[in-house]
Amino acid sequence: MTETANGHHAKGAQEVVEQLRCEFVEELTETLQTFDVQLDAARNGRHDLPTLINDCRRAAVLFRGQAANYGMHRLATVAHRLEEYLANTPAVVPPRIWDDLTGYFELMSRMAQGKVGDTDPATLVRSLPAKLGFDLGDIEIRNVEVLLVMPHGAQTRFVERELQQCGYRVSLMSDSLRAFAMVVETKPDLVIISAMMPDLEGIDLSMALSAMPSTRNIPLAVITSLDKDDEILKLLPKRVPVLFKGASFADDLFKALDNLFLI
Repeated sequence: MTETANGHHAKGAQEVVEQLRCEFVEELTETLQTFDVQLDAARNGRHDLPTLINDCRRAAVLFRGQAANYGMHRLATVAHRLEEYLANTPAVVPPRIWDDLTGYFELMSRMAQGKVGDTDPATLVRSLPAKLGFDLGDIEIRNVEVLLVMPHGAQTRFVERELQQCGYRVSLMSDSLRAFAMVVETKPDLVIISAMMPDLEGIDLSMALSAMPSTRNIPLAVITSLDKDDEILKLLPKRVPVLFKGASFADDLFKALDNLFLI
């Protein structure tokens, strides 16, 4: 009797979750269709583009969390990339923004509706447009994905620009627990981790990634303001370079990239 009751309860819970998931897919699809119409209007001067960009960023953050809750991890990753793509949109937008956003809207809608095959997440993120907000000039964008696991701030922005000037595609994750899953899923070409992070320390994250068969071949580096003789840094595998904040940072970064064969 109890087993039967538990079975009915589990089935009922699954039905509720599936109903909520369907409602999420419907809401996402409708929102993206609205954005697509507004994007076309903005392109023709009939809608305010900064307002649309702000709305898209807010929706991307919301969709990222909801998609993750329903186990739609690839969709959550693309939503995260959309928010990053728009995070530093310049006042004068480049012409590519129109096609880039249309592509994002179409891809996310198709993914939500299950119309995209089982694309490898690592391949998927490398197919997405490079983020806005950086004057590329004559810099050639390389197909090299770098994940920064660092808190938001001036130091992080500095590191990001240094890497962008090398032509790398840089993504930022300020939550070390979520970063763990992202590394496993998207397999970046390099992960730079702040030694001190809330929830999961950067040292612990580095050691875990270095030990797991699925991630141990991914190049890692740790950035820190700790003294080079600090005991905690001695816990790191010998092959993980340490980048020290300060006057030597640029040299440390260049040396690490060179040793990892990324330049």
